Amino acid sequence: MEQGDGKVLVTGATGFIGRRLVRALLAEGFSVRCLVRSPDAKLPDGVEAVTGDILERRNLDAALAGIDTAYYLVHSMAGGRAGFERRDREAAGNFVAAAERAGVRRVIFLGGLGEEGENLSEHLASRLEVAQILQSGRFRTTFLRAAVIIGAGGASYEMVKGLVERLPVMITPRWVSTHCQPIAVGDVIAYLVGCLKDERTAGGTFEIGGPEVLSYREMMERFARIEGRSCVIVPVPFLTPKLSSYWVGLVTPVRPSISMPLIEGVRNEVVCREERIRELLPLSLTPYDEAVRIALAEEGKTA
Repeated sequence: MEQGDGKVLVTGATGFIGRRLVRALLAEGFSVRCLVRSPDAKLPDGVEAVTGDILERRNLDAALAGIDTAYYLVHSMAGGRAGFERRDREAAGNFVAAAERAGVRRVIFLGGLGEEGENLSEHLASRLEVAQILQSGRFRTTFLRAAVIIGAGGASYEMVKGLVERLPVMITPRWVSTHCQPIAVGDVIAYLVGCLKDERTAGGTFEIGGPEVLSYREMMERFARIEGRSCVIVPVPFLTPKLSSYWVGLVTPVRPSISMPLIEGVRNEVVCREERIRELLPLSLTPYDEAVRIALAEEGKTA
């Protein structure tokens, strides 16, 4: 059941998930290397840093040399809306080629939930394509498909928080009735570390979500109650996801290059259809309200 020997690589190590994962891996005693684009990236003590860019292939061989397991936490939405699917595809292909040259044994990828099919949003479809590219490699890929992640600094959390705090009365599109299964970022990190420690997860695809299924409207209303705010939501049929993505970009701190694909994806329910991961890694999952309180407290510490 235990993980193999060797150093662990984390790509996307300075991002929302990556920085938390690096700290958790160090706390568990793992030897961690991080692939970062800037030599000035802030990383915890004890981490080995390699500077490089997956899109440019530079230093990928150096980053993957001697690596047993690599975490793939890269996405291209922050680089702009146009062409992010192409960038994601190219990055994943570069990574697979370099990982195969280096003899990497395992890759762990965090992607998104969503029913597969023609109606899948561009963002979720791209995440699924990346998973398929990674799974084509000569290593064993663990694919974790996560629902909406709740944590300070996460795009979905910041979007909900921004709407609640800046718009006490919201005229919203029908997507506020779409259901999802929000999961606390701490639980996502626990799953990521748990997969590394348990070989039974190698090569598997698992859906991860929190203990509750909520609509986006319920998420916003409960967020408002936690903060002691008023929140009146009035759904209307004519506000399309594309129009509402511009609206969200105006009133929340989430960049349009990220908020637009997210909003266009809310037409897709993100609810776990299977929970095999719970049998392998039986975590005590964090309720939504507690996840929000933890995120608000974390923001208070860093303010």
